Amino acid sequence: MKTTLAYLPLCLIYLSAAAQQPQQAPTPSPSPNKPAPIAQSISVTTTLEPLPLAESDRSVNLISPRDQPLVSNSVVDYLRQDSSLNLQARAANGVQADLSLRGTTFEQSLILLNGLRINDPETGHLNLDIPVPLDAVTRIDILHGSGSTFYGSDAIGGAVNLLTQPPAPGLTVIGSAGGGSYSSIEQHLRASYTQGPVATQLTGSRDTSDGFIPDRNYSSNALASETWLTLKPGTTDILLATSDRPYGANLFYGPYDSWERTKGWFASIQQQLGQKTAASYGYRRHTDLFVLFADQPQIYENNHITTSYEAALRRADNLTPNTTLSYGLEADGDSIHSNSLGQHARNQGAGYVNLSLRTLGRFSLSLGARDEVLSSNGNVFSPSIAAAYTLTHTTRLRASAGHGFRLPTYVDLYYSDPTTIGNPNLKPESSWSYEAGLDWTPTNGRLTLTATGFRLQQKDTIDYSKLALATPALTFAEPYQAVNIQNLNITGAETTLRLRLTTTQQLQFSYAAAHAASPPPNLISEYAYNYAAQNAIFAWNGTLPGSIGHQINAHTQVNVVQRTQHTAYPLWDIALSRNTGRLRPYLRLLNLSNTGYQEIPQVPLQGRTIIAGTEFNWSRR
Repeated sequence: MKTTLAYLPLCLIYLSAAAQQPQQAPTPSPSPNKPAPIAQSISVTTTLEPLPLAESDRSVNLISPRDQPLVSNSVVDYLRQDSSLNLQARAANGVQADLSLRGTTFEQSLILLNGLRINDPETGHLNLDIPVPLDAVTRIDILHGSGSTFYGSDAIGGAVNLLTQPPAPGLTVIGSAGGGSYSSIEQHLRASYTQGPVATQLTGSRDTSDGFIPDRNYSSNALASETWLTLKPGTTDILLATSDRPYGANLFYGPYDSWERTKGWFASIQQQLGQKTAASYGYRRHTDLFVLFADQPQIYENNHITTSYEAALRRADNLTPNTTLSYGLEADGDSIHSNSLGQHARNQGAGYVNLSLRTLGRFSLSLGARDEVLSSNGNVFSPSIAAAYTLTHTTRLRASAGHGFRLPTYVDLYYSDPTTIGNPNLKPESSWSYEAGLDWTPTNGRLTLTATGFRLQQKDTIDYSKLALATPALTFAEPYQAVNIQNLNITGAETTLRLRLTTTQQLQFSYAAAHAASPPPNLISEYAYNYAAQNAIFAWNGTLPGSIGHQINAHTQVNVVQRTQHTAYPLWDIALSRNTGRLRPYLRLLNLSNTGYQEIPQVPLQGRTIIAGTEFNWSRR
């Protein structure tokens, strides 16, 4: 497809809007991002959180993909709306992307699906290999700062929880197809039916591209089925999902024309036991096939198979109208079968409790604790405290502190090749996270401002490093080794300003900065000191002015990112789509500035990209 043809849907968007004038005044679009903290509690399916993030007195961001239809094509791209997140992709559409929060490493953030862990025990590089399509996700909750009290291992920098919910009553079919630059093709489907106590939804996606350079082609495929059955004693939620993502990995791990294929299977069941109790179980299987030389796989090949499970019994008691006691028991484990890492397994069990006092005069307070028992004959205790004080009717102060920890991945422990060596004697990482901030909302409600300062003090941080030798050739030949490093402390700040211009238009500016001391002299660090030092986001979201324009959703966003020891670079995206009618053309213009940039050192990403297509939207209530 020639990229010039991609402009055709832009014309169709306006022509179709002009051909069908709305018969009633447009309904104001919901705000795509909820400012933190959120005053109201939001109920989502059968998930019973240790503490609802919207009530946690913490720095929290909520993103609703359904409120921004056709703006992005993957969960990873929606996450780029949060300046505190550092996304490091190796290709478009979330193909092997790393995520970190507040300057931490890519393995120090936890990814959840309906409150169940989906982090990969093999390596954090695969944490965002999400088993469900984007169309299955209704909300994304992002917790900034330590979340180990609530969720356990990995949540040192924070946690991202992907949430689904039952569809609206009736029958709905939404499908889309498009294409554009680099022979990209995208196809998405969401079909749902709700009648009485039964609701079911099927979602699927297929995204392919020939790549912008040789051996950078990809095919990202996902399929999910979810059913909700609401009977006594409560709703049963059954989710089944699978994904298959083969992709060219040229330059991913060095100057090699590599190839990789990941497959995932996920199944979960969550059962409400009345209004206060919920039981859940999740199972994940993931395979990772890696070939160093795509044309000669016999030279070097890795085949990893990981499995993991999590079971939880959670309860929340309202002791008073403003006091909630949440507590529960959890068990989880994982294993790996690999031709290079060997066969290993481990298990953990945990109990947690959290007391939330939402109104103590002008104060609110949350106290939590978790004790995690490890199969390696140890335990980790993770307490936390968060408090807020309403200074005036427009200003609120908050502060929190919490402990975090992370268990090493199997690659950290057992990997070995000529360039990288694991370490079976690694200690688990631990940290203390501190933050203080304010939320300001003037009486007119059009403006919200949140600002937070934070400090992360780490112990036994896992990094891959080597010494800078006198001879450059010897330094190059020396492998990176997994080691525990000390005193990696990160200080930073984040702020978000949202301004509602009209009932259908919103402006957002957010900025985050993080700083850590330089590595020790002569030490070359591979991961721990390669973070986003500054990230600024400017975004406008809403409908275009004029009677025809009210049928056009528009979104534009400019990201300016500056990584440590690198020059800042801008990325500018625009998305347009029709928001009424059965046929809804759309157009996405990505990296309009045609910036040449790298999110992973030595892994270039594609330049200006144009994607266009049409969505078919039909429903019967």
